[in-house]
Amino acid sequence: MTATVIAARGLQRRFGEQVAVAGVDLHLQPGSVLGLIGPNGAGKTTLLRSLLGLTRCEGELSVLGMDPRREQAKLMEQVCFIADTAVLPRWMTVAQLLDYVAGTHPRFDRAHAERLLGATEVRRQRRIAELSKGMMVQLHLALVMAIDARLLILDEPTLGLDILFRKQFFEQLLNDYFDEERTIVISTHQVEEVENILTHAMFMNRGRAILCDSMLALEEEYVELRAVGPAVARAEGIPHLGQRPLLGGKALIYQGIERESLAPLGELRTPSLADLFVAKVGEDNSHV
Repeated sequence: MTATVIAARGLQRRFGEQVAVAGVDLHLQPGSVLGLIGPNGAGKTTLLRSLLGLTRCEGELSVLGMDPRREQAKLMEQVCFIADTAVLPRWMTVAQLLDYVAGTHPRFDRAHAERLLGATEVRRQRRIAELSKGMMVQLHLALVMAIDARLLILDEPTLGLDILFRKQFFEQLLNDYFDEERTIVISTHQVEEVENILTHAMFMNRGRAILCDSMLALEEEYVELRAVGPAVARAEGIPHLGQRPLLGGKALIYQGIERESLAPLGELRTPSLADLFVAKVGEDNSHV
């Protein structure tokens, strides 16, 4: 088995003069869950499509030991992809779609898909065009999780779903799909909802990876100080990545600083991924 699931170095993708992906490096091991986070237009979807061989790119790239640019058909036997737009054939019934996937994908377990759909309101006789957005995502997820794939790539998979569906989606993903041999890459704007399932995080801004590390490393590298009263001015005098107002004070995020030096100034916490993202993007934009 290939030790590294994704190995990319200096990955680039241009559209004319526009650089969509600018020299991204990424190395991911089996059993990882990577959260790909960035504002609209940051290059997230282009990066994912490059990993799948769906768009041309430059640089060194290996996914499951294969180059997607030359071995896409072989690679897709071991990779599943859910995009933010529905790509299921709307004229088919659910039963017809199950028949189709069973007849075309060698790693598809029809019985497993049926069991997953049995816990939903998706009925076999209904046409896909008649399904709600939530039901369509449930159907897509059931198809994907019934395929014995080593890499699952999700591009905004819960976009447009209500909070209940989103919660069920990620719970089902972890309970019925993920194990130490499978790897998941999730691009999402719902940072708070995936933070607790991630092993790694990558922040993208203007086509570049401005942060890429394990969640454990982020906990060690970054700290949030919640200062109130006179301690705020002292805290602001220490170089920090970003800050936001709190009732009676401010929360400031620091990188690579001894926690003992901050402890007298207030409460110390591990910053949330969302707050760290805002701080890192703000720092990156200030250098433009």
